[in-house]
Amino acid sequence: MLRRKPTRLELKLDDIEEFESIRKDLESRKKQREEAEAAAVGEEAAAAAAAAAAAAAIALGTDHKSREQLINDRIGYKPQPKAGGRTTHFGNFEF
Repeated sequence: MLRRKPTRLELKLDDIEEFESIRKDLESRKKQREEAEAAAVGEEAAAAAAAAAAAAAIALGTDHKSREQLINDRIGYKPQPKAGGRTTHFGNFEF
């Protein structure tokens, strides 16, 4: 494999200024979005809290089998029951 000389990267003042301006722009957009979300959340906080409490009560109230069944249904797993006993593995052979 041929080895080449390392590439030299130079950081210029224009690059730094461009980076700072883009970063400030993104931060201002983020603050505006967070303020808008905070206002929307304030109005719907009571409804969301009630819904979360109801969902938590349902989740805690379910038994293990139904929870397991829900997960299996969600991922598409359909377990086959295991056949028990020696005759299923070896047929009707008698030793």
